[in-house]
Order: sequence, then structure tokens, then C-alpha cells
Amino acid sequence: MTATTTPHPDALPRGLLVAIAAVVVVTLLGVAAVRLSGVAIHAPDAAPVASRSLRFEDGADGSVAVLDAKTGREVDRVQGEAGFLRGALRALARERRLRNLGSEAAFDLIARADGRLTLSDPATGERIDLESFGPTNAAAFARLLTLNPAATRSTP
Repeated sequence: MTATTTPHPDALPRGLLVAIAAVVVVTLLGVAAVRLSGVAIHAPDAAPVASRSLRFEDGADGSVAVLDAKTGREVDRVQGEAGFLRGALRALARERRLRNLGSEAAFDLIARADGRLTLSDPATGERIDLESFGPTNAAAFARLLTLNPAATRSTP
């Protein structure tokens, strides 16, 4: 007695399976090649609509003074937790320490035409796209663009 096998009605043809596997392998190889090359692929920055150079200094009381880098005048004093603001500044300060750079150079806070907000460190080339962390966190920095040094306020 000879047993014949009939293909299962839901089975995909072998050629189709090989084609799908080939597409997956080519895709993975392409992604690996781009990642290993070190090339960064991102959308170009939109034109700046507002910017401000700022310096940040730690106060003896644990606060952080926000200074306009051009005038040297205090525009804000951050007191209390302010976790996101402090965390972003720590990340950029860490890069400066790793490169043996001082804290004298200003950071650039840039608002762009497409609504993005960037905190950039010209001394290291590092940047943080603040809008990526949500509107509440980005707002902690956005307000620093418009604060007047004469109307210094404290941020809790």
C-alpha cells in the first residue's frame, strides 16, 4: 500500500516562504550595515524661531541659577525637585566632564519652526531634543526662552 501525501490546504507554497525569508534576511542585513556604519539618519532641523544662550550655576542652597549668557543676569532660579530639568543638565554636564571641559560655556536653547525644542551644548556637540520627553517636560525649558531677567521668578 502506498501512502500519498497531499499538501495541507492552508500551507503556503515553498517558493513564497523562501521569498519571505529572503526579504527578512536582506532587511536585517541592511539595518545591521547602517547601524554598524555609525551613520545617523534623522530629519533635518527646522529653522530656529527663537534661541537663547543660557548658563546654569549650582547655588549653595541646592538651587540652580539660570543665567542669560549674554548679559550674565539671572533669569530664573530653579528650586526643589525639577527632575527633568536637572536630569537633562546632568546628562550634558557629564559629557563635559568626560571631555575635561569646564562649565563656563553656555548651552543653547533653540525653539524651531516645527515646534521642536532643542537644548544644545556647543562645547561638546551634544544635544537633547526636549519635545521627545513630552510637553510638560519640554515646557520646563520652553519658559526659559521668554523670561525677562528683571522679572526673576522661582520654579518650585
